[in-house]
Amino acid sequence: MASTVNIHEAKTHLSQLLVRVERGEQIVIARSGKPIAVLTAVTPERAPRPRGLGRDSVVIHANFDDPLPEFEDFGG
Repeated sequence: MASTVNIHEAKTHLSQLLVRVERGEQIVIARSGKPIAVLTAVTPERAPRPRGLGRDSVVIHANFDDPLPEFEDFGG
């Protein structure tokens, strides 16, 4: 649930509001009771994967695109 604060309170208590946001709370900043902004935490960016991470884990054989053998019905 988001808490609503006015602009003056947001300017006065910004550091405390940021602590609350870090804990997962959303803060709505309002002017004369009308919401104008939402203060939310930034999600951390994931580190990019290094190139070649899965190299040699998949092998494509030379006969990959050869025709498949004829289907044999086993009486199932």
